[in-house]
Amino acid sequence: MKPIQVGLLGIGTVGSGTFEVLNRNQEEIQRRAGRGIEVTMVADLDLARAKSIVGANVQVVDDARKIIANPDIDIVVELIGGYGIAKQLVLEAIGAGKHVVTANKALLAVHGTEIFAAAHKKGVMVAFEAAVAGGIPIIKALREGLTANRIQWLAGIINGTTNFILSEMRDKGLAFDDVLKQAQALGYAEADPTFDIEGVDAAHKVTLMSAIAFGVPVQFDKAYLEGITKLEAQDIRYAEQLGYRIKLLGISKRTAAGIELRVHPCLVPAKRLIANVEGAMNAVMVHADAVGTTLYYGKGAGSEPTASAVIADLVDITRLHTADPLNRVPHLAFQPDAMSSLPILPMADVVTSYYLRMRVADQAGVLAKVTGILANADISIDAVLQREAGEGESHTDLIILTHDCVEAKMSQAITEMQQLSTVLAPIIRIRKEELN
Repeated sequence: MKPIQVGLLGIGTVGSGTFEVLNRNQEEIQRRAGRGIEVTMVADLDLARAKSIVGANVQVVDDARKIIANPDIDIVVELIGGYGIAKQLVLEAIGAGKHVVTANKALLAVHGTEIFAAAHKKGVMVAFEAAVAGGIPIIKALREGLTANRIQWLAGIINGTTNFILSEMRDKGLAFDDVLKQAQALGYAEADPTFDIEGVDAAHKVTLMSAIAFGVPVQFDKAYLEGITKLEAQDIRYAEQLGYRIKLLGISKRTAAGIELRVHPCLVPAKRLIANVEGAMNAVMVHADAVGTTLYYGKGAGSEPTASAVIADLVDITRLHTADPLNRVPHLAFQPDAMSSLPILPMADVVTSYYLRMRVADQAGVLAKVTGILANADISIDAVLQREAGEGESHTDLIILTHDCVEAKMSQAITEMQQLSTVLAPIIRIRKEELN
């Protein structure tokens, strides 16, 4: 049988890894797919570099549209990134009847509804395993492996840069800015790390996972984002004393009122497996009614781990290339006419528990005033930790862990506590997730 012909749009880190792994494991991949899969065209602006990677047997062009226009190309792999030209090329490839594989989480999180609709109308597949958590097959698990389940929540460490920074802050007691510079020197963080450290990258990924888990449209614009830039080493130390570790989590939960979709730092019990995911590794927990809680762990980025996911998509498409489009797994797991209209909840309506750190005057009655405000807001306290004031100090740190409450209530209580004359600095709030 004639091999499936693939065109790569971009041959950077992931593209070169895809080409290398596909060639190295060609025999094994063919045994799995049932026919050969060959990269026959590559588009890249740096022609000399591209040719040095793929050799003389692969056609190299500097115009991606030449790949889309080639009738022999069956699958277009988009590895350019971003929202701009990548979107145009993906839609053009779909319009030309090509299947598409992409690692572009930003594109799908923002424009996925339009792209999936176009693909459904044209009867082609858009596969995106590599868009979330690199080499971890979490998309396939959500779309297929957990099909029998009613998924209740998912929570993931899905950005390696921020996890590396938090791990280093905890292990070495360093400040955020110092560890960020170290991460940039090691290549874990970009020169402009905004997408990572402000939670945007994680929000792109959890938006896609949420859509697949709950059968809702992709709605990145409704996700709540909070990064790690304001975290301090002392909060990581206090969390440790209380039996928790701080992780940047992407979280999505199904509730009676709607879907929670949020990214922010969380206190996670140190005994949870996910709390012990260190360095640049990724992990996703999924809780569902039939199977209970499952955990998916591995490398969330890198040339060959991401290439592993790209090639898995190529194999899937190769197997289903001639199948009736109506019998394929839907892009977002649920049939397009059976998507849910459950709303994405505003953060003010989310229910969770909290860690609060207050710099307070070291004098009698302070704790009573603070707990009185929380009690009036119907917020119950789980634990209190008070640092002893040092010699000559007139202030101390008061740490409070709460039970679950609505975010809006906590915000109001913080506003009231902040107005106390004995509260000497802005109150630090970090949400707490038990992940039971």
